[in-house]
Amino acid sequence: MNIKVLLVDDHKIVREGLRSLLEKEGDIKIVAEADNGRTAAQRATEMLPDVVVMDIAMPEMNGIEATRRITAENPEIRVLALSMHSARRFVSEALSVGAKGYLLKDCAADELVRAIRTVAADKIYLSPDITDQIVKDYVKNLPDSPPAALNMLSTREKEVLQLIAEGRNTKEIAFTLNVSIKTIETHRQQIMKKLNLQSVAGLTRYAIREGLTPLE
Repeated sequence: MNIKVLLVDDHKIVREGLRSLLEKEGDIKIVAEADNGRTAAQRATEMLPDVVVMDIAMPEMNGIEATRRITAENPEIRVLALSMHSARRFVSEALSVGAKGYLLKDCAADELVRAIRTVAADKIYLSPDITDQIVKDYVKNLPDSPPAALNMLSTREKEVLQLIAEGRNTKEIAFTLNVSIKTIETHRQQIMKKLNLQSVAGLTRYAIREGLTPLE
């Protein structure tokens, strides 16, 4: 039986490379692609893949929020995070919102294939590099969860924060999220209050630092 896979990454060349690699496997079929988290959530509902290979840092909606939405709406879909971020915080957050595995982008091709097959079987997969990093972080007593201030934000507030950091104005954000301009203004005020920040520039720096939006 084929494993149906949805590829999610904001870089086309990465998706093309993954497709080329995975289509060589007889039991893996690429059924769709997406270049941001919001589109990924829509494609997942439409195509019902067995596995979503999910980037973390993407525009419009990041991979963490997309994973949260996909696993909430379609619990039978397994998400495998494929990211350049190796910090334990990103791994912990991805797993906490429903991801079944976490893999670094510098992994070997055969490890990616093995990870897809593992999560498709409803098992957890962490690359050896990630496991090693988690152990080292435990030894150093590093925190394993997002900062308390970030935890205070609702899922919708995190979406608004990401879009603000990407340079979207209030009208554009309202259109993207299908809500009123007044609602977005209220969200922005609440975000600033919770994070104790006074400007859009401050919000942008915070979002980048916490990995809610890519640097580019």
